[in-house]
Amino acid sequence: MQIKQRQYDTKIANDMVEQGVNPLLARLYAARGVVEKSELETSLAQIIPPEQLTNSGEMAKLLADAIAANKKILVIGDYDADGATATAVAVKGLKSMGANVDFLVPNRFEYGYGLTPEIVVLAATLSPDVLITVDNGIASVDGVAAANLLGLQVLITDHHLPADTTPAAACIVNPNQHGCTFKSKNLAGVGVMFYVLLALRAELRNRGTFIDKPEPNLTELLDLVALGTVADLVKLDANNRILVEQGLRRIRAGAGCAGISALLKIAGKSPEKVTAQDFGFAVGPRLNAAGRLDDMRLGIACLLAETEADALQKAQTLHELNMERRNIEADMQDSAMATLESIEVTENFSLSIYNADYHQGVIGILASRLKEKYHRPTIVFADTGDGQDFNKIVKGSGRSIASFHLRDALDLVTKRHPQLIIKFGGHAMAAGLSIKQADFDDFQAAFEAVARELLTDADLQAVIETDGSLNAVEMNLQTAQMLAVQVWGQGFAQPIFCDTFKVINQRTLKEKHLKLILEKDAKRFDAIYFNCIDNLSESVNVVYMLNVNEYKGLQTLQLQIKYISLV
Repeated sequence: MQIKQRQYDTKIANDMVEQGVNPLLARLYAARGVVEKSELETSLAQIIPPEQLTNSGEMAKLLADAIAANKKILVIGDYDADGATATAVAVKGLKSMGANVDFLVPNRFEYGYGLTPEIVVLAATLSPDVLITVDNGIASVDGVAAANLLGLQVLITDHHLPADTTPAAACIVNPNQHGCTFKSKNLAGVGVMFYVLLALRAELRNRGTFIDKPEPNLTELLDLVALGTVADLVKLDANNRILVEQGLRRIRAGAGCAGISALLKIAGKSPEKVTAQDFGFAVGPRLNAAGRLDDMRLGIACLLAETEADALQKAQTLHELNMERRNIEADMQDSAMATLESIEVTENFSLSIYNADYHQGVIGILASRLKEKYHRPTIVFADTGDGQDFNKIVKGSGRSIASFHLRDALDLVTKRHPQLIIKFGGHAMAAGLSIKQADFDDFQAAFEAVARELLTDADLQAVIETDGSLNAVEMNLQTAQMLAVQVWGQGFAQPIFCDTFKVINQRTLKEKHLKLILEKDAKRFDAIYFNCIDNLSESVNVVYMLNVNEYKGLQTLQLQIKYISLV
């Protein structure tokens, strides 16, 4: 592991300090690309106006027409946390504006991803007039064509990257579609749907809909927007940080929806003290468990629950599914490690693994774990149940490293070997694909060849970026509390620091973690190093975070160690 310190412009940091920003926060923000205090504004009035999102006004008119005609609108969702929150936002928001609306979420194991022709057939049994996709649809060329043949109007809201050919939908809202000039390309699917609702409310206002009744308060949806934005790991640019901050404030004030509050409580988190990290590590995984192992309708039902009792019951089921998911993941990880023992991983530029016993709902998590361990683009394949023998289809889920655009790499494989990949899609850091089992060895070789062309040895060197050293005076509970309530996440990394400590005491906790007392500048600190039981030398370099440890209502400072090296 190579340790690097984030660089920042001291003048920018000093200017923010002069404008009243805490000195530590000023240097942390400057190191993350903030250049002036105005970028830290968290008022909802500061978000990019919805009219700047291409086609949002046109879609608002189509939805307003559908509401006026009492047409049935069917939301076509997705089976991850972003898709679930986007579906809940769409259903709640459209209902608040008088729409006749229902939702349909494909079971990932039966129908796969997106608005497929098969999903259109299923949707048609519910007799809708309008289909509106959330967090999917930009790649659904065949599905939209099938819907058009049935006379269904299709509206697409998505944030994924488009291919050269886009679906023939009545309207598409996607900040990443060709020709869209919206300044933030990082909206999650739930963020896109929220923007469409803002545009729809403005359209209905112009039509006089709210002359004799109150306008719907769309800020009530911001807790869902915040959860989906953090859980989907989109970049937390200034616009997304505002959405997340506003959602967190609602939950802390007791105004969050019953479903999110229940998921927080089941995870042992206090809604009054919720942080963005709680979304990523506590709520998101429990919500995602429904889509991974069962059916995301359960997760959406939890988010739409109107009573605390109903929400808690559904949250408990999601918690149990997540425990099952963790057990499956652990078994799969043990199997993968055994497989990799026969491979000289350091000689490979990529990893591609297939196992007939893997659970297809968990392969993405396993790919992420292996990518983190070996710092190589990794794709894990599992059976789908389609086809027989070597003609059967296997599904892959991939995760990548910063210097390797995974979707573009798969596109290059397809251009060189047109018959190899049946279908694929995704982003720079994550992608999914389907191939024939008989073609796995050929795919493995083709993917490795592309990785060797696009990566260097230096790219395969894992790097951990830190914010440098902290003064012992700054290392206190108040600093930890200050950092905890800020919005950190993808592209706006949670602060980690690096310092040399003397090891005063170390003991093993639960036979898998190290509990430590460290000393710096004559000041001692409690510390925890998860999943490590190594015996440490007297003096060590420590990469760590400042955490608020709460036990029986008492809060104390604890250093959470991320990495240790010898001095």
